[in-house]
Amino acid sequence: MSDPAIIDPIDLARTLIRCPSVTPADAGALGVLQNALEAMGFVCTRYPFAEVDNLYARLGKAAPNFCYAGHVDVVPVGDATQWRHNPFGGEIEDGKIWGRGAADMKGGIAAFVAAVSEFLADGKPFNGSISFLITGDEEGPALNGTKKVLKAITEAGEIIDHCLVGEPTNPNTLGEMIKIGRRGSLNGVLRVIGTQGHVAYPDLAGNPVPTLMKLLTALSSKKLDDGNDSFQPSNLEITSVDVNNPAHNIIAGAATARFNIRFNTEHTGDDLLDWINNEIRIVGEGYYGRIEADLSVPGHPFLTKPCVLTEKLSAAITDITGRKPTLSTSGGTSDARFITHYTPVVEFGLIGKTIHQVNEHAEVSDIKNLMEIYKSFLVRYFKI
Repeated sequence: MSDPAIIDPIDLARTLIRCPSVTPADAGALGVLQNALEAMGFVCTRYPFAEVDNLYARLGKAAPNFCYAGHVDVVPVGDATQWRHNPFGGEIEDGKIWGRGAADMKGGIAAFVAAVSEFLADGKPFNGSISFLITGDEEGPALNGTKKVLKAITEAGEIIDHCLVGEPTNPNTLGEMIKIGRRGSLNGVLRVIGTQGHVAYPDLAGNPVPTLMKLLTALSSKKLDDGNDSFQPSNLEITSVDVNNPAHNIIAGAATARFNIRFNTEHTGDDLLDWINNEIRIVGEGYYGRIEADLSVPGHPFLTKPCVLTEKLSAAITDITGRKPTLSTSGGTSDARFITHYTPVVEFGLIGKTIHQVNEHAEVSDIKNLMEIYKSFLVRYFKI
């Protein structure tokens, strides 16, 4: 490990954690990666969009082009006084690296950069290219990150043959789970507009609450599906109901509700939008007020079927950990929802137990083993 070209994943993870890159701030994290990658021969290009900076780096010109995707932006730390260590300190204690982004996902990025450095240091020629697509907007609106970078590099002639996203995918133990798909997500805001008035004179007012409740009941009582071989059942969750009326003797003039649907491949976003709008129309018939709806589908469901990615990644995981990973579609969304439109994509990274929490951390041994898994995968992928 004395070769200066070989990167220590722990040192790199700590350096990245020390960059307070809360979305959309870069705070120097992309510069750290660019310096490390350029030292290995990668050609790096920055792609800034609005307030977000992004990085695409490639080594080699031949196909296949294997891409590792991830993000350096992190969520806010919350109450910093509740942290065991400085959330941007990258401290090591009890065999763990502590800090925001340790698991999600600066530890994973460091593991892959280190894996590439060792892979290249072995000196064996390989046919193909390795690339990195690193964004600063995954934890935010995801409008100016991966989605726009993919469009830009594709228009410039880049072709990515396969992609691995380094999100923390394992529930409890490294090597448990590869994510081969994700459910889609639909967000809804419903606002029923009535007429404010005195509760003693309901004929002079128009109460929006019963209409909103009727609409929410219609939406939440519908069984969307039973799931399928690859996905759990879709679910609709009402996340808030707000009238903003502290008085007992006032009929509110408006009532608002928010909900989210996590849906599988039994549906499309357009199908669900049509259903919701139809329920709004039915409930609104005869109602003298009005119903407003703000509906959006930030992510569609996708599924990567067994392929070279799942096969060779599974083999690498078993080689290093002795475990046979489950191929899963559980969990929330990630930037893989954008990547799937360009190339087959899977996700595999560290353990996700502490992500977005106070005292986020990752085991030092897990980061080192993840590096070995990533290196083993590269050897298999390029058939060395």
